[in-house]
Amino acid sequence: MKFVILGFDGSDGEAKRKIYRPAHLAKMEPLNAQGRVVLAGPLTDKTGSLIVIEVDSLEDAQRFAREDPYTVHGVFERVEVHPFIQVFPKER
Repeated sequence: MKFVILGFDGSDGEAKRKIYRPAHLAKMEPLNAQGRVVLAGPLTDKTGSLIVIEVDSLEDAQRFAREDPYTVHGVFERVEVHPFIQVFPKER
């Protein structure tokens, strides 16, 4: 199942983001290597990040978001996790 994770930066998120980016990317890499990261990246208005992952359950997606270094170290002041159905682009 696919899930959208929206991480909203706190007031000092931009400064913390620079510090914890390597750990955040290291956390993402195993899922990426498994082909389970659909897309991910920072929002260009500097309000946070969007991550779309494929995992087995909502609980797995919530755990992933909760354990992300950006969440643990306060880059994100708030995180939302939502089930997602991809319509476009069509999967191959």
